[in-house]
Amino acid sequence: MAFVKLPAGEFLMGSDETPESLARVYPQLPTRRFDQLDDEGPVHRVRITRSFWMGQHEVTVGQFRRFVEASGYVPESVADRTGGYGWNADYDPATTKRGDAFEGRDPRYSWRNPGFTQSDDHPVVNVTWNDAQALAAWLSKTEGRRYRLPTEAEWEYACRAGTRSRYSSGEEPRSLLSAANVFDANSARYWPRWQPMAVDGDDGYAFTAPVGSFAPNPWGLYDMHGNAWEWVADWHGDKYYAQSPLDDPQGPVEGEVRVRRGGSWHTWAFYARAAYRNWNAPDTRYTLVGIRLVRED
Repeated sequence: MAFVKLPAGEFLMGSDETPESLARVYPQLPTRRFDQLDDEGPVHRVRITRSFWMGQHEVTVGQFRRFVEASGYVPESVADRTGGYGWNADYDPATTKRGDAFEGRDPRYSWRNPGFTQSDDHPVVNVTWNDAQALAAWLSKTEGRRYRLPTEAEWEYACRAGTRSRYSSGEEPRSLLSAANVFDANSARYWPRWQPMAVDGDDGYAFTAPVGSFAPNPWGLYDMHGNAWEWVADWHGDKYYAQSPLDDPQGPVEGEVRVRRGGSWHTWAFYARAAYRNWNAPDTRYTLVGIRLVRED
């Protein structure tokens, strides 16, 4: 894995955009979406007190396979025999209670098979937070250096890379076409009901892209927006930002769901913003969720 050394520093974390301003930028979304973002504020100053190495890319299928083969670890989607989620051309979201875009859980789907073709240089998906922890622990033991998931603050610091715009590529969703693999015209061909939510353009990929296929952010990190959601270390707390410490926040001491960040190849641009927070139970395995690791000095 390639890593980029990021300096200690400080930044403003979160977003204070109003529902009205967001509605002007994303007019295709239902207005109720903009009233569900209380956990993005208040904007607060965060100081990262030590330099750290951030994975230049998301963990790939090939890297995860080498970990599984060398360690003997059995990913949760296989171990509990319930599988993950996957794309199926014959599956109709409208026929299900949840209306989920993907079929699952089903044992046929796992990190090895998200329902679409991936090569070894695509980001691994259908991996749980617990799988990510196992990978980091094995790497740490094998190499004698500490690997871990980034904290949520480290992740946003790395994603913003000195910017304060919605994306490290700029304010406008179309800026993502050269910087991120998100839900675009290419993907919308497979989900025509969500066509209005697609970025106005074609980024060249309907599903995951090989890592590093798009332009890096100003600090040389690839796919911080899009391609695969990335687990971070923190528990999620709706009100945590109001009490977050200045130095190296670690998130709530307890919780029920872990945070994931950055959006994916199937994510609407609105949810790929640097400030947007999403979360799942630690044993969630989903065809959009992957891993990026940190290595400590």
